[in-house]
Amino acid sequence: MSISDHPLVRYYKSGSAFFWQVLRLVVQVLALFAGACILAMMCITCVDIVFRGIGKPIVGCYDLVRITGALAIACALPYTTAVKGHVAIEYFFLKLHRRGRIVIDSISRTVVMILFGTFAWQSMLYGNSLKRSGEVSLTLGIPLFWLSYAVALSLGITMLVTLHNLLHPGREMIKP
Repeated sequence: MSISDHPLVRYYKSGSAFFWQVLRLVVQVLALFAGACILAMMCITCVDIVFRGIGKPIVGCYDLVRITGALAIACALPYTTAVKGHVAIEYFFLKLHRRGRIVIDSISRTVVMILFGTFAWQSMLYGNSLKRSGEVSLTLGIPLFWLSYAVALSLGITMLVTLHNLLHPGREMIKP
């Protein structure tokens, strides 16, 4: 019996595959939500323009567009990372030998994971600060602390997507 046939190895592989499938689903749901936020921003802005023309602007339009814009950016980040859609300068990277590319890619992904983890942690701290101070939006008075928590969650998921890219080099988590 080989090591790959051992029940614990099979259990680990199936559990790992399930984890990545769930993460992939979460990333896709966040991407759909980001798209809905962009659609909402467009609709709110268009309706506000029409209503301003008749002298009845939407109260809180700025607040709504600002909140949906922040959510759209935060929720699109994991998907963009999953499809490897970020801008990259690969001129010097492609000049390296295979081993050099693997080392540089692994180091850069590890640094990115550390940065996203730090950003998520700082977003949580900022959300706690907003909650303590009772910070609300300018016109509608919507509490804003939850927005920092949403950004932190998205950054945490992006960190997991980056881990997937580190463990599975050369392939996207999701095909665009």
